[in-house]
Amino acid sequence: MQIKKNLNSLDKLYIIFFSIVLFINIFITTSSRASIFEITDVEIIEPFKLNFNKEKVIDKGFKKAFIRLMAVITTTDDKNKIKNTSLSTIKRLVDSFTISNETFINNEYHVKFDVNFSKKNTLNFLEKKNVFPSIPKMKKVLLIPVLVDIEQDKVLFHSDNIFYKKWNTETKKHFLLEYILPSEDLEDVSIISKNISSIEDYDFEEVINKYDINDYIVTIIYKNNNQLRILSKIKLNQLFKVDNQKLENVDLTNEKDINSTLSKLKNTYENYWKKINQINTSIKLPITISINSKSYKKIQNFEEILNDIDLVSHVDILKFNNQNVYYKIIYNGSPKKFLTDMESKKIKISTQNQFWEVQ
Repeated sequence: MQIKKNLNSLDKLYIIFFSIVLFINIFITTSSRASIFEITDVEIIEPFKLNFNKEKVIDKGFKKAFIRLMAVITTTDDKNKIKNTSLSTIKRLVDSFTISNETFINNEYHVKFDVNFSKKNTLNFLEKKNVFPSIPKMKKVLLIPVLVDIEQDKVLFHSDNIFYKKWNTETKKHFLLEYILPSEDLEDVSIISKNISSIEDYDFEEVINKYDINDYIVTIIYKNNNQLRILSKIKLNQLFKVDNQKLENVDLTNEKDINSTLSKLKNTYENYWKKINQINTSIKLPITISINSKSYKKIQNFEEILNDIDLVSHVDILKFNNQNVYYKIIYNGSPKKFLTDMESKKIKISTQNQFWEVQ
């Protein structure tokens, strides 16, 4: 009888041990996926000659992937701080890479790379350069461009507006904002035309409310000869900003000038979006949280949520026993922000004791 009891106890211990090992393995696997910045479809074309060197092609792929990553997670001003980063430094940031679609066409070697950069190493590198990176989040935004031609005393919409026609003709892989342009609705034209005398104060709500998009940018471009004055009303993530720019010597019949103006405006909006999502890596808040080790589904859900929160920079399993698992989390924000993040994911945390507890 005693032997049977001992065997039952051993079975229970084995089940607990097996469960703990299983969720640790899942945690490590999911963690590894969340610990990288992934840059895909990096294309390199190199002449295929006698001195062809595949290693040099791979180095070019690393450099190009690094430039694109920095374009995604840093603002235009901060890019200047890292523009001379050496190849050896870039290589230290690479976690892994894969090569696909290798082809030879007309004595040229065509190849595409997917490069994964270590998030931890990249953030440490940027912190040393005094650069606060941004969380790379895509965002759909309604763009309403209005061109006011002061010389001709005209307001141009839709097909008559060069900015409307050209805005989405060229997009770059590092852009995070996806622009939705309003349809060519005559009612919109009528609404805006009625308010043209006070257009800078007009809120555009009648037009915006027709679209199921919470975020918008209203761009009012005043053209006077070759001078542009641009007023942008930007609402992203419930934050509102007004931006004013003045551009000289812009010829809107010249393709190069048009593209240059579009690029400046898009960079302005991208930079604003990145600043909203900046990570302050200088804040390293240590948090210890326990969770019942027998609540396997709750553990799995909690770990997946930690992996999805970009301000969580590091997670370790501190210790575990047959009652609780203890996590040590490094968070790039305030305790209040962390609790808000958890609450938004429907995770309740008790802060009554020394160690916080997942309820």
